[in-house]
Amino acid sequence: MQRLFFDFVDLRLFVNIAETRSLTRGAERSFTSLAAASMRIKNLEDALETKLLHRASHGVTLTPAGEAMLHHALIILQQAERLRGDLLEYATGVKGCIRMLANTTAMTEFLPAALGEFLSSHPQVDVALEERMSHDIVRAVAEGSADIGIVAGNVPTGGLEVRSYQTDRLVLATPLGHPLADREVLPIQDALDYDFVSLHSGSAIYAFMLQVASDLGVRLPVRVQVSSFDALCRMVAAGAGIGVLQASSAHRLARTTDIHVIELSDAWAERRLKICAQDMDALPSFARELVDYLVATVPQS
Repeated sequence: MQRLFFDFVDLRLFVNIAETRSLTRGAERSFTSLAAASMRIKNLEDALETKLLHRASHGVTLTPAGEAMLHHALIILQQAERLRGDLLEYATGVKGCIRMLANTTAMTEFLPAALGEFLSSHPQVDVALEERMSHDIVRAVAEGSADIGIVAGNVPTGGLEVRSYQTDRLVLATPLGHPLADREVLPIQDALDYDFVSLHSGSAIYAFMLQVASDLGVRLPVRVQVSSFDALCRMVAAGAGIGVLQASSAHRLARTTDIHVIELSDAWAERRLKICAQDMDALPSFARELVDYLVATVPQS
């Protein structure tokens, strides 16, 4: 049998191609040319004596062998990152990277200040942060494509290790003269006859609210989409519609915009954020430090 031979560059390239389902985008993410990426994958398949990808005009899909390769490649790369992290204190100028996923609430309200302070005191650490839906975050952490995830609600976390983080609620913001502006509490169903202002289609909270409306058998009546909660509240104040956002952001923005904040009585409106990882003790030392830092900086009620 031919001797197996591949390196970390091959593994990272293969993971990038598998995650993007594209040779072109995988090559771009790996900062290499399409021709070089294609040749590396061909050499990898030759060395393994099996086909890893089905190539088509619209992209690539993984063969069963490719699925197995992706699983093991993620484990190998994760272990390599843990090794590098644990040796950081003995090396000079070596940087570690934490792959982190978070839901909309954590991304917009809690992480900017906390991460900024952590990174300023840890110059050797980088954080690759992306926004995802909570169930997608759990899957990515379980599969090893993310080191740490921050999820909300009652999403099952399976065999992951979990630590409590922040608590917040989703609320409804309306213009001051809106027909609902005399309400202090209501279920979301009472609001679904009105136009909504929403975050952009790629945001986790937009996807979540689409699912909420779908579960109630209706379509979420989105009139305009914006890029931030600040823009959402300004649109609401101007009369473009009503919108859902977390209470901490809503009450802060209500001080500078003409909106009325209504508590949502639905059970899902309470958002208990949790930090999850496959195994906290197995994380690189700098990643464990980040988890400890985030938990330690939660305001005590």
